[in-house]
Amino acid sequence: MDQYTPPFEITNKMLSLVSSISEKIGNIDYQNNLQSKPHLRRNNKIRSIHSSLRIEANSLSLNQVRDVIDGHLVLGEQKEIQEVKNAYEAYERISTIDPYSMKDLNALHAVMTKYLVTESGVFRSGEEGVFNGDTCIFMAPPARLVPELMAQLFDWMNRAKDDLHPLILSAVFHYEFVFIHPYSDGNGRMARLWHTALLAKWKPVFEFIPIESQIEKFQNGYYDAIAQCHKHGNSNVFIEFMLEQIDNVLEQLLIQIKASGEMLSPYVTRMLDLMEYNIPYSANQIMEKLHLKSKETFRKHYMNPALEMGLVKMTIPDKPSSKNQRYIKQ
Repeated sequence: MDQYTPPFEITNKMLSLVSSISEKIGNIDYQNNLQSKPHLRRNNKIRSIHSSLRIEANSLSLNQVRDVIDGHLVLGEQKEIQEVKNAYEAYERISTIDPYSMKDLNALHAVMTKYLVTESGVFRSGEEGVFNGDTCIFMAPPARLVPELMAQLFDWMNRAKDDLHPLILSAVFHYEFVFIHPYSDGNGRMARLWHTALLAKWKPVFEFIPIESQIEKFQNGYYDAIAQCHKHGNSNVFIEFMLEQIDNVLEQLLIQIKASGEMLSPYVTRMLDLMEYNIPYSANQIMEKLHLKSKETFRKHYMNPALEMGLVKMTIPDKPSSKNQRYIKQ
């Protein structure tokens, strides 16, 4: 088998982002590495699963995903419910697999697609393309080439892992995997899961960092970066995009850790429990959920403390009293 090296160049922007991410990871490690915060770890894992499935058009809400994982009855399409169960089982295995093993990749694909597809845990036999909605970004390589291409990719990873920073290696793998599109279904879910697995091998805390949620927020940018890489013939744009998203999600996680280390009032806790991530709410919508009538009580005891702690952000921060103002849980 010929040795293959994916085309990319390490840029100053990449090095700057790697430095920033490493510093933030150091701060998270210093703050007890999330080990003392099981509730935060679990919530972040559920957010990862919800966002990764949502990118693939799963319509279940975050609360419904949580209910499925907790074993509660959820009214929804059986396929979507099974996707949640499979994804949760796959993410639970991150710490037990070897992300540099193609055998483990196929084994986890079998978990991720259990009861959903015929070709589960094996490479595709048909032709596939990469789509953003109904738009085809590019057609993947022919199915007959997939086994050799995947073997070359894993061979490169095992040769490069001692010299190339895991933050860059994992991003290169993510793009190359999406380009090869080795499975008949579940490629996006597996690419994001394996990216996390590679990072968790470097720093175990990444198992509880919801990178998928950040990708969902910038889904068009995600697919645009993939399309640009395909056009340019290297993965530079995608590497920089992913490093930026990881840096941003770590910034948010540091805010979460700081907030969880402080005593949240029961008012703020109750409000946050009623809000889903990444959904903009008006003040009236939140007050209705809380069964509140006094705007003064809402501002003083609920919203203002949450804003000050960075747990909620305004969609129009320069016009706090705008009638179009919305609030998003961080």
